[in-house]
Amino acid sequence: MGGAGILLLLLLLAEVGAGAAWRPPKGKCPLSCSCSKDSALCEGSPDLPESFSPTLLSLSLVRIGVTQLKAGSFLRVPSLHLLLFTFNSFSTVEDDAFAGLSHLQYLFIEDNEIGSISKNALRGLRSLTHLSLANNHLETLPRFLFRGLETLTHVDLRGNPFQCDCRVLWLLQWIPSVNASVGTGACAGPTALAHMQLRHLDPKTFKCRTIGGGFPRGVGGTAGVPRRRREIRGQSPGLTGSPHFLLPAHRLVPLWVLGNAESAAVMKWPWVLSSQSPQSRGKQRMIRIRAREMNTMRVLISEMCKPRLSHEDLWGLLGLPDFLLPPPELSRFQTVGESALGVEPFSYQGEPHVVLAQPFAGRCLILSWDYGLQRFRLEEELSAPSVVSCKPLVLGLRLFVLAARLWGGSQLWARPGPGLRLAPTQALAPKRLLRPNDAELLWLDGSPASCLHAWHRDTDAEAFELDGRPHLLLASASQRPVLFRWFGGRFERRTDIPEAEDVYATRHFQASGDVFLCLTRYIGDSLVMRWDGSMFRLLQQLPSRGAHVFQPLLIARDQLAILGSDFAFSQVFRLEPDKGLLEPLQELGPPALVAPRAFAHIAMAGRRFLFAACFKGPTQIYQLHELDLSA
Repeated sequence: MGGAGILLLLLLLAEVGAGAAWRPPKGKCPLSCSCSKDSALCEGSPDLPESFSPTLLSLSLVRIGVTQLKAGSFLRVPSLHLLLFTFNSFSTVEDDAFAGLSHLQYLFIEDNEIGSISKNALRGLRSLTHLSLANNHLETLPRFLFRGLETLTHVDLRGNPFQCDCRVLWLLQWIPSVNASVGTGACAGPTALAHMQLRHLDPKTFKCRTIGGGFPRGVGGTAGVPRRRREIRGQSPGLTGSPHFLLPAHRLVPLWVLGNAESAAVMKWPWVLSSQSPQSRGKQRMIRIRAREMNTMRVLISEMCKPRLSHEDLWGLLGLPDFLLPPPELSRFQTVGESALGVEPFSYQGEPHVVLAQPFAGRCLILSWDYGLQRFRLEEELSAPSVVSCKPLVLGLRLFVLAARLWGGSQLWARPGPGLRLAPTQALAPKRLLRPNDAELLWLDGSPASCLHAWHRDTDAEAFELDGRPHLLLASASQRPVLFRWFGGRFERRTDIPEAEDVYATRHFQASGDVFLCLTRYIGDSLVMRWDGSMFRLLQQLPSRGAHVFQPLLIARDQLAILGSDFAFSQVFRLEPDKGLLEPLQELGPPALVAPRAFAHIAMAGRRFLFAACFKGPTQIYQLHELDLSA
């Protein structure tokens, strides 16, 4: 960029609400759960957990052992506003399963094994606005399932194997009549309609009336027949005559083993082929197994062959070549006690550092690496009551930290040189910069000549370059994101993103010469978009369940993106170069992160770490592990 350049410290005016400092809840918390003041996440419980606080607002149930949701299952928690089920084994939802939840607004029943739901299962949910039945085993839905749900605004039915025969005709007629957005997904059958989107079907083409006892066209002899649980028997290609292992079909995909024309049914795990392997040239295929299923797979196969198998024996049993490398994996390394809103890495005098914005502790906390203890340690803390962002900047031997504060004015701290402590040097427009929500650093040519128009509420900014020029993307729940371009000493509006409403935060990354955006939505679908030369276009949608951050990170050679969640486990995705899409890699937990707000990567002493700043719990530090089988 030509010219000397001027550093612009940008603080956006928006109200985030400081609130009272978080403390552990006084009420009971079941053993299988992690609880905060008004929420709980439970994993692995054999039964529905009980003994919650009577004022509990959100409850997330993951991998619980119940086989069905019976009537009145949640009568003891009538205050719930959000209820989430994911990766559970129950197959049916009975009538009045959610009786007593008159305040419930968000119900997410996703990625479970539900094959049937009773027509009165949702009865009494008069405040429900968001309903998701995505990624279950539902082939049809009972007529009148949504009767009485007058407040619905969002319905998600995607990922179910719907049989698009006469049993779904009522659903096709209901969709255009309801005042809600409906995600329908695609047909799994009959064959003539397979993979067709439900929203593209014309109800008028269905012939569902008949005379006598015959079946209407499109239904056939399978109408009303209970659906059996799908199973696939697979045999390891590496062991001739080995016993068959039995796995649920919804967790299986075909696995193509290199050099083997046969396919085996195995669970999803994101393997990566080593580029050094001569066998892989011209034959590379991606083989996927979800990380959370790895232990389940080991248990199933180990039951056949005692004693328990090592990873190496497991790969051999599956017939996988030894040049298949497992992906990087994140494991917990260290905890920093206080909650935080932001985390920023920086390098000073050749040493990596991290600064945390801790509003409840009222400080910017600077951490560095302790080579003796092999852990991160406190180096310095800056007094910053109600801080929302601590932004570091290194100029030669000088270190600056901008402390953006909700109240009392924002301050600039400076360290003139090594061995000195940071000291406050300047108050930044205390009468103009009120209640900041975000702070960003930009290098600009020329002198800033004007301010941008007023934005309202939780405004977030992201600075990056497009076409060799500085750009600034502003997003807020109050209006769609707008892209500004620096030109002639001022920011001018270039375009907006019409498909992206209710965006809470924005981040960008670059891959293969393209610029991508990660747009965070709190509830609904967070978005991945790609710049096409004139505007950002939708590339991918990922379900958000209480997300405040969708953070892309380049770690080693992997482009990752982490979608935080206040109500479930935060998800790590990896960009697959061949597809150009983000694919699931790993969950962060258990235990789950408590209200994550920011993520950052730092490399130190030949190791790689991930910081997760949490608003309602301690900051967690993860270490990245990579296993090289060629060693």
